Amino acid sequence: MIKLKNYIGGEFLDPVGDGWIENFEPATGKVYSYLPDSSAADVDHAVRAALEAFPAWSSTSASERARVLNRIADLIEENLESLARAESRDQGKPYSLAKAMDVPRAASNFRFFAGAILHQEERATDMDGAALNYALRVPVGVAGLISPWNLPLYLMTWKIAPAIATGNTCVVKGSELTPMSAFLLSDILSQAGLPAGVVNIVHGYGHSVGRAITSHPKIPIISFTGGTETGKDVQIQAAEHCKKLSLELGGKNPNLIFADAPFEECVTTSVRSSFTNQGEICLCGSRIFVQKPLYEEFLAAFIEKTRQLRVGDPLQDDTDLGALVSSDHLKKVQSYVELSKGEGGEIVTGSDCPKLPESLSGGFFMNPCVITGVPTDGRVMQEEIFGPVVTVTPFSTEEEGLAMANSVRFGLASSLWTSDLRRAHRVARRIEAGITWVNSWMLRDLRTPFGGMKASGSGREGGNYSLDFYSETKNICVKISS
Repeated sequence: MIKLKNYIGGEFLDPVGDGWIENFEPATGKVYSYLPDSSAADVDHAVRAALEAFPAWSSTSASERARVLNRIADLIEENLESLARAESRDQGKPYSLAKAMDVPRAASNFRFFAGAILHQEERATDMDGAALNYALRVPVGVAGLISPWNLPLYLMTWKIAPAIATGNTCVVKGSELTPMSAFLLSDILSQAGLPAGVVNIVHGYGHSVGRAITSHPKIPIISFTGGTETGKDVQIQAAEHCKKLSLELGGKNPNLIFADAPFEECVTTSVRSSFTNQGEICLCGSRIFVQKPLYEEFLAAFIEKTRQLRVGDPLQDDTDLGALVSSDHLKKVQSYVELSKGEGGEIVTGSDCPKLPESLSGGFFMNPCVITGVPTDGRVMQEEIFGPVVTVTPFSTEEEGLAMANSVRFGLASSLWTSDLRRAHRVARRIEAGITWVNSWMLRDLRTPFGGMKASGSGREGGNYSLDFYSETKNICVKISS
């Protein structure tokens, strides 16, 4: 059985302590590989390699850095099928989704930032001829990059690409639940000719590797994507050294549907935004609010389309929902379904177990679940579930809908459906979320800032590919084409 390696200083290495972690395949519940159980010693080794590589890489021309990034993108595209299969086996997501979204977007991340650094402009001001002031951006140093398990390759590359494009080196930790695509990426980085030590990938648990990164005195900047509670710990560890931070944390995203919504597109997209990747995307709309004149019609159509989704083997092309990432996570998600009953909820679909072949009997599967009748202050409505569980609730007025949408401590993303242009802009402005999609979902432009409000994080990623702290910066995406 394969043992994955850390990638440090351009070499593939076993962990210092020679400890290993079992890597389970969610669809079968069986171990199919081992990853390093690394420690602070491995992180320190990676930091030393990154520090050694920094002077040369930071002084490398933008055109040369862009060439290397584009070569990485080429190799990702050339290895699309093997990377997609690794994503599917590791995380439980459908192979078709990994092939259509995760891997192509990983390549796009490198291509975008390779182009961006070639067209950077800075501002200059003239002090009436006495002096000329101009801004000069310089790389920070060694970046600590920590990415989650739900979109392993896509989100890891979204951090690596801008970090190295701008001349930084980095120490990277992916999730211990989904290490395979990070391991394959290590080989791609090596093949692409990226100098040794520019990117170092260290596998292991958050409490050991993650904390060693966030608390390391030689890492001045941290980009973290993950749960809100872990994000709090990252802030505490980083505060001692006054590190720059970007935190993209939890979400409990509203999908606000008005009576004049474009109906068919709204229903189809709402099903997709609720259950893509088994609902294990931080941008999924887990709370649907529908204006009363449309409520019954929408609910019936939404349930019908939800029941048509196919739950099964992630490696089959016709699978819509694969397995949840782990046994523990499956139990957590199912516990919220049971909790909803005590909160007055009615499970209108998804209470049964999926019918699966014997080969998948040990996997972590569940049917997509739609619940009505849960109060907006109930735990099922207030806490992040991160699975294929959605609540649908009616509202009367625009003010009531906004109050429901903003009633949680999170503020990552939102969707808004209406044919009224003035309402679209008015309501989008008032929804407390870092991004609002109007008549759409998951349209992403890397030129715009990305991040959450309230307990969904701080700092922004994207935009000018730096970390900034305009806490109320948000992105509104209004779809204008069919």
